[in-house]
Amino acid sequence: MQESPFKGKTGLRRLLNATRYSAEGLGAAFRHEDAFRQEVIAAVLLLPLALWLGNSGVERALMVFSVLLVLIVELLNSAVEATVDRISLENHALAKRAKDIGSAAVMVTLLNLLLVWALVLSARFWSA
Repeated sequence: MQESPFKGKTGLRRLLNATRYSAEGLGAAFRHEDAFRQEVIAAVLLLPLALWLGNSGVERALMVFSVLLVLIVELLNSAVEATVDRISLENHALAKRAKDIGSAAVMVTLLNLLLVWALVLSARFWSA
């Protein structure tokens, strides 16, 4: 089995390559994925709000992590979709299942975000 020629890189070269590939991946997701763009816009609004609304470091961390988790899962979902499309654009039950499961993962993280924010913000109401 043929290995990637980039697997042999070590040290600073590997770190620089990984950073460049990650930046290229973020750029590709932003350019080609509408959902990712929408979630980035939401994150730009929600992250400062989380820092402002959280009463403690733990609350802020939970709120920030719930926002970032949506972006992470959306990136993974986009990677699954691109891989499935690369293999074949033909309608196939397994391709649909893979894409639907990726979409469900994004939905669960969005529900998690709503739940975390509701719990953190409601704690302020209940403790008052």
